[in-house]
Amino acid sequence: MKLGWYLIGVGVVIALAVVAFLMLHTAHEASAQLGSPSGFEGFVPSGQINYNGNTDPAGDLILSNGTTIQNVIWNGPYASTIIQNHNAINQLNDQFVGQTDPVNNQPYVNLQDFYIIKGQVPIEQVTINGQTYYVIDANSIISANIAGFYTYQGWIPNFVVAMNTPGTYAAVLPGNSPVFQWTNTIGTVAYQTKLYEHYASLAGGVVLVLPNRTIISYGVNTNIVGTSLNNYIFVQQTYNPPS
Repeated sequence: MKLGWYLIGVGVVIALAVVAFLMLHTAHEASAQLGSPSGFEGFVPSGQINYNGNTDPAGDLILSNGTTIQNVIWNGPYASTIIQNHNAINQLNDQFVGQTDPVNNQPYVNLQDFYIIKGQVPIEQVTINGQTYYVIDANSIISANIAGFYTYQGWIPNFVVAMNTPGTYAAVLPGNSPVFQWTNTIGTVAYQTKLYEHYASLAGGVVLVLPNRTIISYGVNTNIVGTSLNNYIFVQQTYNPPS
């Protein structure tokens, strides 16, 4: 009889421990749609996390109005590709930052990959080991509405806002463009995106042109190219700076 009560007691303890672990590990709340139905939102990876048995990229989500949400997990399609791209950019930064751009004689800067989602982002708030995270359900996003880009890490919030600014368009820099010679970060990043394309799934030498004629140099991750963002990926228009 004592053995029977002992086994029952052990069973209760184990069951309570499992319940407590599940509550601690992933406490879910209702999902929501964030951002503008007709706008662009940006996911910026900074690391990775184990979520529901998967290794997923984690970082920030920048909404179309410029609001930044931290502790965001990308779960679903492209998760491993985003991790691969992010690691490739970091390795290239380690290799080249600290050297000098041979065209404009300015130091290279840290570039960062990021991923634009056209339309609203399906997201769910979860708690993992006491920390609140926001999980992007990438399974619910049409692949045509996801594309990867890279630029100077400090420009990404401006890039997302620029994409949501009426009148902004993308243009390609010809090989002899004077922009590569500009002795500022715009010129450096323009050349650096072209440099990095020789080492990973990247293509560089593109700029966003804002209505006020400001430009942002950037490149494209060629392994995540959603067709609804073709105007920012397969760019035909050439940028000629004002004289």
